[in-house]
Amino acid sequence: MSDSSASSAQSPAPVVLDVWCDLQCPDCRDALADLHTLRARYGDRLELRLRHFPLEKNKHAFAAAQAAEEAAEQGSAWPYIEAVLGRVEELKGEGEAFLVKAARELGLDAEEFDTALIDGRHILIVDADQAEGKAIGVTGTPTYVIGGERLDGGKSQEGLRERIEEIADRLLAATA
Repeated sequence: MSDSSASSAQSPAPVVLDVWCDLQCPDCRDALADLHTLRARYGDRLELRLRHFPLEKNKHAFAAAQAAEEAAEQGSAWPYIEAVLGRVEELKGEGEAFLVKAARELGLDAEEFDTALIDGRHILIVDADQAEGKAIGVTGTPTYVIGGERLDGGKSQEGLRERIEEIADRLLAATA
């Protein structure tokens, strides 16, 4: 969900951090602070990629993942993701109506969101992410993958940002 073609030929490719996420997950909401810190520290040198891993226990997570893909199509992936994660209780209570409301609040085409949720145009992307996550051993959210290393944040966020920074620093030093 980012555009790396804008980087110049002289800057090294950014380090990729895949964030396996359930948009109805309170632990994923809590991880937003760490993601903001990482963005501030690394800027364009770290590419954050949201990967969908809706958990069965969260009734509206699969629809939220589809809505996030619609937001990406409309050019507002991360603002939408953060808006939904910041209000997981509303998502839990209101379901798909909340997803459309959040789109409208961000100035996105809410009717297109509603249509996308009905016609399922983004289901294959969500299914593919979930299958890949299962294949690499993701079992809970958030789970991070950076430099081939999987870090499970579903049980505790304690120390994870620091570990991500250690790996990112090492990878960036290797490309410098």
